Amino acid sequence: MALKSRLEVLTKDDLVRVHEATLKILRETGVVFHNDEAIEVFKKHGARVENKTVFITRELVDQALATAPRTFRMRARNDKYSVTVGEGFLIQPNVGPVYIQDIQKGRREATLEDYANIQKLCQASDVVDLVGTIPVDPSDVKSSDKYLLMMYEALKNTEKPVIGFCANTQQVRQQLDMVEMALGKPGFLLENHCTAVLVNSLSPLAYAPDTLETMIEYAKRNQVILLAPCIMAGVSGPISLLGTAVLQNTETIAGLVLVQLVNPGTPLVYATASTSGYMKEATFAAGSPEAMLINTASLQMGLDYYHLPVRTMSGITHSKTVDCQAGYETMQSLLMGMMSGAQMSVQSLGVLDAIMTTSYEKFVIDEELIRRVRRISQGIDTSDEAIAVDVIQEIGHTGTYLSHISTFEKFRSLWTPTVSDWGNYSDWKNAGSEDVVIKANRKYQQILQNAPETLLDSETDKALLEFIEKARAH
Repeated sequence: MALKSRLEVLTKDDLVRVHEATLKILRETGVVFHNDEAIEVFKKHGARVENKTVFITRELVDQALATAPRTFRMRARNDKYSVTVGEGFLIQPNVGPVYIQDIQKGRREATLEDYANIQKLCQASDVVDLVGTIPVDPSDVKSSDKYLLMMYEALKNTEKPVIGFCANTQQVRQQLDMVEMALGKPGFLLENHCTAVLVNSLSPLAYAPDTLETMIEYAKRNQVILLAPCIMAGVSGPISLLGTAVLQNTETIAGLVLVQLVNPGTPLVYATASTSGYMKEATFAAGSPEAMLINTASLQMGLDYYHLPVRTMSGITHSKTVDCQAGYETMQSLLMGMMSGAQMSVQSLGVLDAIMTTSYEKFVIDEELIRRVRRISQGIDTSDEAIAVDVIQEIGHTGTYLSHISTFEKFRSLWTPTVSDWGNYSDWKNAGSEDVVIKANRKYQQILQNAPETLLDSETDKALLEFIEKARAH
């Protein structure tokens, strides 16, 4: 039982055209890699290099696509939370907001406590599959310590597969070491995919130093790379939606080739994070329907042409508060992302103000939107039993279905909301006429109050804290 077709914007011939355009750009224009180790990897495998510009051949692309896995298992510390990437519609926390918001304190700079709170909400959620990353960027810790403390809070408060952070070589190694310590099995990462990292190319047609150091270290440890160009059509990419999709595809394939040259078989997710520019201000347009049209084209490339796991940015809005605009823009991109075939989604949990802010209340509301979208993705039962001719004939012209045995057997399977109000007006009014945001505020606070102090055993907790102190001392 699932939807019978996906949203598509490219024909099969268009997919070939995009691929050939990508190969032409890679071969003739090349991609700039601001990292000596990456340059040496390409040279070792016969790529032409001029200064930091690498020219990538069709053969290198074909070789990389042959070794990149179509699906893979991500192991969680608690195995019941392990997931298969490349199937379903997995949800990860946001990446990038610097502000936190709720109805008590308003919009403010996020702290490490807010970061930990989001991890607790993710652990308690029945829709969140991956944790970690940067749902809010803590302002109250030094930048040199931030990645250590965020990783600790993710490991302390969750048992799901964790997403780390783009950083320099030493910092990335320390993150990976911390994940392995929490798993309690030295060397476990080399044989199992347990953590991922989101990296963005430096559009147009380049990769930054820290990004490349992160990609190389994750590849060496056989861990997952979510490669997501973040291009604005008309600003950092062509104004045409197809042109930006081509640029996005070119940067993704260039990164894929490097990762597979470093360690063939490294899992890489073809991720999309592009949008149209808001041309009045030459900035990011978070509420645009065109954003998901760009990404739908790229998702088709990843799914249908390259047969890779795919992820997209959906659930975004430009609204500054949890209002009607936030609702329709969030649902627009969330539904388009699912219908385009995305197997992972980011920016879907509480995002406001073009990914500048995470709202506690919208986090809870967005969980319900995700549940709605997942239900839509299941389609309808088309079995012989579901066609229900015998039931219709049995009830006839004057009976009721309310008390029929088929209703009693199946009524609990119907979708129901978790924060939306479906009761009658009088009951709602007598209960205080609560807005959905007030209900969501109460719910998130209850979740945090009931969250355990830690999900680590005392020995592992102590070892991680000692590791952090040694790393900070250096």
